[in-house]
Amino acid sequence: MANEVKTRFTDDELEEFRTLINEKLEKAKEQLVLIQSAYKNDSNNGTDDTSPTFKAFDEGSEVMSKEANSQLAIRQEKFIRDLKNALIRIENKTYGVCRVTGKLIKPERLRIVPHATLSIEAKNMQK
Repeated sequence: MANEVKTRFTDDELEEFRTLINEKLEKAKEQLVLIQSAYKNDSNNGTDDTSPTFKAFDEGSEVMSKEANSQLAIRQEKFIRDLKNALIRIENKTYGVCRVTGKLIKPERLRIVPHATLSIEAKNMQK
């Protein structure tokens, strides 16, 4: 039994990861709301009475800012989806199993990237 290879995390370990993921999920949702409000905000920054040239520059930078915030929102939505998928894997008791090697992903990696589906070994094979 001492040489037995661990094929999944214990229920206690899974519960630890569930707590970590739920915390990250709440923060990610809060950040998404902030990002969305930033690119949906229609403030004109008080440029109504300034010169047309300045207003054109301001509108151009506002469009760029909205595009950047939109991209951030898309990335944040993907992160939230990945975290939710990790919670499903916890429910299925498949959490932490590398989808390439079938081995357990190191707990240290999962604490940093709790939605990881690849071990470092598998990530390095992709390069």
